[in-house]
Amino acid sequence: MTVRSCRSSDFAAGLLAAILASALPCAPASAQFGGTQFGAPPQQQYAPSSGQSLPPTPPPGGPIRLAPPGQAVTPPAAAPAAPPQQNALQIPAGQASLVVSARFGGPTPQPIANGLTWRVYPVKPDARGFRPVKEDKNASPTFALPQGDYVVHVTFGMASAVRTVSLRTDNVREVFDLPAGGIRIEGRVGEAKIPQGQISFDVYRGSQFDTGERQPLVTQVATSDVVVLPEGTYYIVSNYGDGNAVVRSDIRVQTGKLTDVAVNHRAAAITLKLVNNAGGEALANTEWTVLTPGGDVIKESTGAFPKVVLAEGEYRVIARNENKNYNRDFKVTTGVDGEIEVLAR
Repeated sequence: MTVRSCRSSDFAAGLLAAILASALPCAPASAQFGGTQFGAPPQQQYAPSSGQSLPPTPPPGGPIRLAPPGQAVTPPAAAPAAPPQQNALQIPAGQASLVVSARFGGPTPQPIANGLTWRVYPVKPDARGFRPVKEDKNASPTFALPQGDYVVHVTFGMASAVRTVSLRTDNVREVFDLPAGGIRIEGRVGEAKIPQGQISFDVYRGSQFDTGERQPLVTQVATSDVVVLPEGTYYIVSNYGDGNAVVRSDIRVQTGKLTDVAVNHRAAAITLKLVNNAGGEALANTEWTVLTPGGDVIKESTGAFPKVVLAEGEYRVIARNENKNYNRDFKVTTGVDGEIEVLAR
């Protein structure tokens, strides 16, 4: 697995849109591993008093697709400064204004200018339970609220932070630190990039070597998609085709960085044919089973020209046509795509 880490020199436009421009240089970096805790920093955790309920946490976001493959992104303008007071939102009597914004945490915090979802909850549920009283997708929205206590929740991709806020004055401003970064993944066989649509990725929390069952955080991530995640250790399951070409890779997500991950597969795409004579026409309505030397079934299919992606190694294929079985042993070499003919005799 090859990992590259990129840090933008101008994060005022947000982490990912700014560093996806195709001309941005990247310096090689190796993956790091560790036991980093996930979620918001301790000071942003909502800790209710005894017996008090928490509002439900909204589901995290999924992959953030910022541009089609090969298309550079023009970094958007930085988040606008707060407007002058005379142009501010008119606050009704007895209410207060809450201005919120988010930034990437770390030694040099930078504002996040897009991709945020804000929700404001009451501290205590009503008869219908916890429901947001305000919701906004702007970078730095202003909420007009009756004075009192609220729970503010913000999400950016799969990263989130939550905090209790007390409105006791007319104007309150809160800044949320999100310890988040992004990953963008592609698959390769040797030096050749695996085309989009032929490979997908699932992302899991923790290391592949951790014990216990885990559900994927994100599934079916495509090449060039960007997934925003809390800082920490994750592992990627790369599925090339629908055979047994599967690779697992640990990766470290760092705050304020987009990490490019190249997953190398030792595999090849094989087309199967049942023919009467070498080089002859493929026979239709053929049923196929691809097995390992030990007899484990890798792939079953039906058709004249089924295609299967297989990891490097030795295999046996069985072809069934007109109630007759034919078989052949063959070997797969990394990067050597080709046809395997089975003679119907």
